[in-house]
Amino acid sequence: MKIAIQDTYPEDFAHCYGCGYQNPKGHHFKTYYDEATGETVTRYTPRPEHTAVPGFVYGGLIASLIDCHSSGSAAIFKLLSEGKTPGEAETPRYVTARLEVDYLKPTPLGPELEVRGRAVEVGERKVIVESRLLADGLETARGRAVLVLLPPNMALGAS
Repeated sequence: MKIAIQDTYPEDFAHCYGCGYQNPKGHHFKTYYDEATGETVTRYTPRPEHTAVPGFVYGGLIASLIDCHSSGSAAIFKLLSEGKTPGEAETPRYVTARLEVDYLKPTPLGPELEVRGRAVEVGERKVIVESRLLADGLETARGRAVLVLLPPNMALGAS
């Protein structure tokens, strides 16, 4: 997949602080599908202001990265389960219903972080994604997210 799934989101769903291209002050996380491994991949290099204690990444950033990676992954895995290609079909919009993050060891500030995800379940309205966060190839956190299709009352113009 050559285009990030977030770049296929419609404009009314692209304001997320973590991954929205419409948010000029956001992180702009990007999630891709790796055909070779069957995993989704998001890469991000934290900046100095993402410090928890000197030399280590703030856990909230790690949770945000896993969260946005998971919602993008849900859209990718749903499209693939329907035989569709991300970027060529309308992208389903997912929001987080549950997020679990296990911090396995401190994540060093400096190296690019890589999140890799796999679908555990792909249903009609729900997708479950499990992710691993790596720093210099070392797993420092794991995530499990339950994502659901965007509720109608959250869509732009809903009352």
